[in-house]
Amino acid sequence: MIMLKAIIAVATVALAPALAFASPSCTKEPKSKWMSEAAMKAKIDALGYKVKTFEITGNCYEIYGKDKDGKRAEVYFNPVSGDIVQKDD
Repeated sequence: MIMLKAIIAVATVALAPALAFASPSCTKEPKSKWMSEAAMKAKIDALGYKVKTFEITGNCYEIYGKDKDGKRAEVYFNPVSGDIVQKDD
């Protein structure tokens, strides 16, 4: 039982940095200042991404899909400027 608790504790500590990095802070602006989802989707399309999933995550627009080279992409965007905040390939 003690060994199981130790394994769980080590796994939790090992995963903590990944969990903290999972969702960046994209803006402090209120949603009333965000570009519309349609405008953001058009900008993302112009950047060459093929979107499978588009969602709001915290204070970011986030997509899952493919980049212009056909590689898997998870990208967080600033919803006010449309700039890329974080890319996870």
